Amino acid sequence: MGRVTSRYRVVRLADGVVSARPDSLAAEEPLEIRVAGRPLTVTMRTPGNDFDLARGFLVSEGVVAADSDIAGIRYCAGATADGQNTYNVLDVLLADGVPLPDVSVERNFYTTSSCGLCGKASLEAVRTISRWHVDRDPLQLNPTTIATLPDKLRAAQRVFDRTGGLHAAGLFDAAGDLWCVREDVGRHNAVDKVIGWALDQGRLPLTGTTLMVSGRASFELVQKAVMAGIPALTAVSAPSSLAVDLAREMGLTLIGFLRGSSMNVYAGAERICHGRIGAVLS
Repeated sequence: MGRVTSRYRVVRLADGVVSARPDSLAAEEPLEIRVAGRPLTVTMRTPGNDFDLARGFLVSEGVVAADSDIAGIRYCAGATADGQNTYNVLDVLLADGVPLPDVSVERNFYTTSSCGLCGKASLEAVRTISRWHVDRDPLQLNPTTIATLPDKLRAAQRVFDRTGGLHAAGLFDAAGDLWCVREDVGRHNAVDKVIGWALDQGRLPLTGTTLMVSGRASFELVQKAVMAGIPALTAVSAPSSLAVDLAREMGLTLIGFLRGSSMNVYAGAERICHGRIGAVLS
């Protein structure tokens, strides 16, 4: 297994003083995900929780919806010419009867830590049909509880404390209790790792939960939440316009700029338990 962090010697300049010091950086390595021996995607990720990452990615792509859909996951021995196991290639074996994912030219893609999915041929290829309907989720959110999520997520970011260079995703229940947190150089990977954990725990669909992310809310993160049956997504930064459009279309509650007691509700405001919401919307 690759290291989550790496140590480098750096030159630091501060207040006119020059010094040399060690610095911890978040590791970034490629992970190739194969299904039944066939390459599906390569993602740049922080090593760790790789099986959860693969599970979550397959949920996001609509390939699996339950842990029973996966017969096994293993790192591939002999991944290099000299036969070594780099722990950067893994193979997922689907259960009998589960269709293999479409790996045609139009569906092949490469995932970077900065922009997420790249190379899908069209918007239709990016969109994936969810097996669950988050618009029917009865979740009600208390603004006071929502306001506590960023601090709870930040307190659980162990590797960020050492590197300052990782995104995080956390899954919370309606009471604001943290179920799972994952860190990665890619925010989309962190979300996939959370969803993969939930799949392994038999918790899909994630009814009545809120996904909190440390950065912005993109279209892709909204789609991943919907694919896992998560009815609410909160972010400390801004959503994109397409993320808002998809959230409104799917019935997902989308909150951005969540900082202290202030927040912007871009979609699904009816889930927020606040006496003035109805008056504002009308």
